[in-house]
This record gives sequence, C-alpha cells and structure tokens, in this order.
Amino acid sequence: MKRLIESRDTVNKWMERFGVRFGVYKNGVFNEQLFPFDSIPRVIPKDDWDYLERGLKQRVDALNRFLFDIYHDKNIVKGGIIPEEFIYSSKGYMPQCEGITPKAGVYSHISGIDLVQAKTGEWYVLEDNLRIPSGASYPMIARTITRKVSPDTFKNNDIADNRNYSDMLREMMEYMADDRGICVILTPGRYNSAFFEHSYLAEKTGATLAFPGDLVVEEDIVYYTGLYKDKQRVGCIYRRVSDEYLDPCAFEASSLLGVPNLLQAYAKGNVALINALGNGVADDKGIYYFVPKMVKFYLKEEPILQNAPTYLPYYRDDYEYILANIEKLVIKDVSEAGGYGVVFGRDLTEEKLAQLKQFIIDEPRRWIAQEVIDFKDLSILDGNELVERKADLRAFVVSGETTKVWKSGLTRFSRNPNSFVVNSSQGGGFKDTWVENS
Repeated sequence: MKRLIESRDTVNKWMERFGVRFGVYKNGVFNEQLFPFDSIPRVIPKDDWDYLERGLKQRVDALNRFLFDIYHDKNIVKGGIIPEEFIYSSKGYMPQCEGITPKAGVYSHISGIDLVQAKTGEWYVLEDNLRIPSGASYPMIARTITRKVSPDTFKNNDIADNRNYSDMLREMMEYMADDRGICVILTPGRYNSAFFEHSYLAEKTGATLAFPGDLVVEEDIVYYTGLYKDKQRVGCIYRRVSDEYLDPCAFEASSLLGVPNLLQAYAKGNVALINALGNGVADDKGIYYFVPKMVKFYLKEEPILQNAPTYLPYYRDDYEYILANIEKLVIKDVSEAGGYGVVFGRDLTEEKLAQLKQFIIDEPRRWIAQEVIDFKDLSILDGNELVERKADLRAFVVSGETTKVWKSGLTRFSRNPNSFVVNSSQGGGFKDTWVENS
C-alpha cells in the first residue's frame, strides 16, 4: 500500500511539472486542474482484450460505412433501417458534406469508444465518439512517467507496451496526407480543455502544431505559414476544432478558430481532415441505438459488442416503456457530451420526474433512455484509503489503410462514491490500462 501511495503521488507531481492538466471553460471562466492519476492499474486479460479488439474493429468499420452511405446513397435509410428524420434532424449532420469522399472512405480516423464492464462480466458500449475524441495522451504520459519512477513495475509484469500510439497516429496521418504536404495538428489554442494533448501528440508524432491563423487556403490548397511566414503545403490536418467552427465561410461566420475556405479545399481532395467533417451524425446518441443494425446491414455479421439496453421514444413501445419506468432508467440528452445531460430517474423528485416526462413528450427525438448497468467498481486510492469506485474504458481505434485498436486505453473513474459519471469534466480521475500479453 505504501509503495502504491508513493507511486501515485510521485507520478502526479511529475504530471503537474509537465503541465498535464485538463481545462474546463464554463460560465465564462476557464479553470485548469490536474487530471488525477491513480496508481492501481486496470488489468484486462488477453482473452477479454481479443474479444474487445474484434468487436471494436467491427463496430468502427460499420460506422465508417454508415458515414459514407449517409453522405452518398443513403441505402440504410432507403432500406428502412433508420428513419430519414433521424439523419436530417441530427445536430451532427452537415449537408455541406454531401458527396464528399475522403480517402479510402474513412471518416472516423480516430474513434473513442466508451465501454463499461458489468459485474457479471459482459462488456457494453455506452457511446461512440467520432468527432474529436480526446484522452489518449494521459495514459501515454502516465505510463512513461511510471517507467521512470518505478521501472521494475513493467519488468515484472507481462503487459502490452502502449508506446506505439504515436506511431499508429503518425502512420495513419501520413497515409491520409498521401505525399501532398506536411501533417499538422490544428488546436483552438491555449484555453482549450485538451491543449496539453494537442501539443503532446504533435511532439510525439512529429506533426506541426498549428494555431488559428497559421493555416491559409490559396487556390484550394492549404498552406502552413507559421512563425516565419514561410509557406508549406499541408496534406493532412488532425483538427481539434469542432465542425461548426472549422471554416467561417461555410459554417459559423463569427469563428476565429477555423480556416476560411477549408471546406472547399477538402471537398476537392486537396487536404485530408482527421476526423472528417460531419461525423457528428454517427455519434448522435439517437443514432447509437441503430449501430448493431448497421453492423448487420453493412457487414452482414452479427454484432460482437452490444449496446447498453436502450429505448428510443420515437417508437411507440419504447415511448410507453420509458414513461412507465422512468424512475429506474438513465435518460440522456442526445446533443450533450462530457457527462452533461445525463439524468438518473432514481435521483429525481416526483416533481422533477413529471417535468422530465413532459420534456420527452414534447421532444421525443431529443432523448434516449437506458437501463442502469451496474458496472464494475475498481479499486482506487482515496487519500491513503483503498476504496471502490465506478470506472469506464475509452478504447481508441485508428483507421487508415487498415483499422487498428490501441492496446491500452483511458480508464476513467468517479471520485464520488455515489456517482456513475466518470468524465474528467465532472471531476473524475484516470488510471493506466494494462492489457495482458498472455
């Protein structure tokens, strides 16, 4: 116990020194905080990981097929699998992207798939994050620091080496750039919540870290100007700017974060965007309901990974079930992220339950409901005490020439003993994820 406490405290001190922080901009105020690291790793047996890896590849491949289809022939809509209004009413659907074909048909180059493991052992997917999923840098640097402060830890345990994520990322970016120019990581800047990750991944991949104003489009070609204004052609942009702010000429006109006329350069195939524009339609929580059906429709396979039991009030039977059982369900606002817009019926008063029911009646497309999964607690150090807390796993899938799953991941845990919400923006911590080799 003493060694675990010392290791945790030492790693957190080093992370503080390296500026490994997570920023939250809320109500007009930006606050940075340490993303607390716990020294007790999550260990995933090889057989479990092999199963997850197969399921994650299958799921991401199906989601990429879906995104191509939605912006082209829309066969899944024509086939009656997904109602048309679910596509066009999604806040993530971008009509400006109709007909654009990214290289190799890959839209989600970096997918962050959030899973939980029930106490009975089954794994469930809670969310698909296909726009700008973050978090890979934290287990990367935590493992690096732990190797320095406790080298015997990894000599004495046969686990997968997680230092290859930057190689996976670089290879995918170079494949997408297709020798057209340099690879850049476009950050909104210092006050973004994940700025540490942007700069860290740029360093590790050898990509150029670009800030707003560093990129210009001339005759549908993107150039990096940088500090000395020497122009270099850009072949690939790993953008960490939200879709609606990425091109003020095509989307939000007031945006100072994007690159004017970038959409036009992208549409003509002159630059790759990672992840592609318009991916939000696929990680809409309402669309999540249909992912197992996508696997069957596009791949002609049974889904390996299952969704949490989910109800969609668009359908009459689900609508009636939700209203009759709302006090025992989790209700989620489909347009929210980061742990916001998640309501547990059991925590509400009768008055609040009635209010929530009315919200669902008024705007059924806005909500989904899920059964509460009693997912596993993991041991963490709370001060000097060993306690149990809820934890999830964000797995990272990189898609380029092929689809690969990183043998690691971001295990997040709640520091609140009564909470199922583990997001860093909600005050959670994280721990290393060990994948056993045998």
